[in-house]
Amino acid sequence: MSGIRVLELGNYIAAPTAGRLLADFGADVIKVERPAGGDELRRWRLVEGDTSLLYRTINRGKRSVTLDLRSDAGRKIALDLASHCDVVLENFRPGTLERWGLGPDELRAVRPDIVLVRISAYGQNGPYRDRPGFGAIAEAVGGLRELTGEPDRLPARTGVSLADSVAGLYAVIGALMCLLRREGGAVDVALHEAVFSLTESLLPDFEAYGVQRERLGGRMEGVAPSNAYACADGTVIIAGNGDSIFRRFMDVIERPDLASDPLLATNDGRWARRDEIDFAIGQWTRRHDISYVLCTLEKAGVPAGRIYQAADIARDPQYLARGMVQQLDVPGMTTPIGFPGVVPRIDDKTTRVRSLGPDLGAHTRDVLAGLLDFTDDQIDDLYAEEVL
Repeated sequence: MSGIRVLELGNYIAAPTAGRLLADFGADVIKVERPAGGDELRRWRLVEGDTSLLYRTINRGKRSVTLDLRSDAGRKIALDLASHCDVVLENFRPGTLERWGLGPDELRAVRPDIVLVRISAYGQNGPYRDRPGFGAIAEAVGGLRELTGEPDRLPARTGVSLADSVAGLYAVIGALMCLLRREGGAVDVALHEAVFSLTESLLPDFEAYGVQRERLGGRMEGVAPSNAYACADGTVIIAGNGDSIFRRFMDVIERPDLASDPLLATNDGRWARRDEIDFAIGQWTRRHDISYVLCTLEKAGVPAGRIYQAADIARDPQYLARGMVQQLDVPGMTTPIGFPGVVPRIDDKTTRVRSLGPDLGAHTRDVLAGLLDFTDDQIDDLYAEEVL
């Protein structure tokens, strides 16, 4: 992405995730933040200091510029910056950029081939267009919440901002397609649609057969056996749901009767008897520790894994071998800290993270002077006027 310049006007997770992915592969991403406080993500999960490691992670590789987009001077500077950019990212509520005089017409006036990428709760049109919404709501409306958690409890949520992250991925895909087209364009990503796209055959199964998917805890609808199983010293995840894998799995747990049962030869039959199969597996796993279970299943070619915590990831040889844990210096810390690496690898090489998310406004002078030819006096005046 070297040679591509991106103006990021968004905050929180969705648009900044798109910006991070583009920055990971060499794009020059200029992140515009409010002069007072900046992106609210700076204070999410803040342990100490004034900038969270969540912000440092999501906004790595970018340059931070402070700019009041609501002011006339700020609007002009934003348009001047856009004229030097290939892509603009934003995730405000629909109509916000237009109210600020930074809508599609104004952006195309300064850069006809610009790619405008817009992420919002429900998209830029439709009856829900103006509704507020965050990722949590999108996961509910997108159909995912109803599938997540135990059936006798309230729907659960995954421990990460899934809707925002997936929307960021789709935003990048849309931006790249428009860049390949070489004539600009508009990308419209709705959070709930990004989530809905992950729900596989949820809708067609209902439309065709009246199937209503339900929460199944650690199981997956129509797939067996695939679940979490208690061992003598913890829990493992085992996915023995391939037809040939299942037979090997049952031989390992010394249940040849299940391995040879013709009614269990395919997933539909196994799903009908999932409780029986899970009970048999649980009897075996509870007699052994995790290491024995994993070693035995690996030799038999049955997919299984322990449930990792952060400490496990930090020292895991597979992560380390592929450069997926990168040690980076953090302002105010005396030792390097491990951060997620760059996905995907290209030509069998791992891209190095260029820099962590910057301090607020760290590059304001560099960008305005280097890109827009502002003098130090002009920049000082803008700071005095609180435009910057």
